Amino acid sequence: MLSDEAVVVGPVAMSAESLSIAAQTGIECLQDAREPGARLVFEGFYKVRFQLGDSVGRSVMHAGNGKMLGGNSAFAHIGTYEKTADGIDIVIKTVRHNPDPNYRAMAGTDDATLIAKGFADGDLYRFKGELKELPGVPFQSLMTPIAEDEMPTAGGVGEGSITDGLYSVRLRMLDGLEGGLTGVMLLNRGRILGGDASFYYLGSYTAANGRWKGQILNQEHTPAKDDPVFGGHEVGIGFSGTYDGEGAVLEATALAGKRSLRLTAVLKLMRRA
Repeated sequence: MLSDEAVVVGPVAMSAESLSIAAQTGIECLQDAREPGARLVFEGFYKVRFQLGDSVGRSVMHAGNGKMLGGNSAFAHIGTYEKTADGIDIVIKTVRHNPDPNYRAMAGTDDATLIAKGFADGDLYRFKGELKELPGVPFQSLMTPIAEDEMPTAGGVGEGSITDGLYSVRLRMLDGLEGGLTGVMLLNRGRILGGDASFYYLGSYTAANGRWKGQILNQEHTPAKDDPVFGGHEVGIGFSGTYDGEGAVLEATALAGKRSLRLTAVLKLMRRA
């Protein structure tokens, strides 16, 4: 929630239909079976708009089992939450995963700690607080659910499966295309959640004995028309690759509009789930 950035992408390829299966997930997917006006449970997957003083940023965030794991193109956001009688208390730390200086830290330091209190506002959650490093500078954020009941069915995980946790993702286009994209990806028991300041992605994977494969659907949560490849498209990606205890690599084919693209990506484990 604490970096001043606006671009990035995560991988990926299956149909929207196949990703719209309502499934109770191991990462506590959002519940949509509710009466009109009822408040959404906090556990779930969100897009986040946050503001520190006059600076505005965006990210994605998953909340479940007392943990908050998310981030954007340059920073992972890692923290905890506690439900109280008058709302939700959160403590979130930033960890830079992208050394590109064009993505500056809002607080002036890569290592910042947010302390805030939130409350439900219909389906949304609003938080207010401040950073330890900038006392007196107001922080506020709005968390909007973006997945609801569209969680994919989990893939199968076998012996020695890839470690559940939050990973940084660095994606590079192949076939002579310029550029690379970065974001974060949460892996948990065969399911994928991820994103950055403009995109979110949902997917599933199978993994065993050092090899994994899967599919991801990448979509905008905030308009990204300036992105020449992924902006304005629902992008499906199918991938396969290898992994170890520290991370993973993959090669993939992405379908963006009428274009078929090849890409590769490197994942590095930042925090176990």
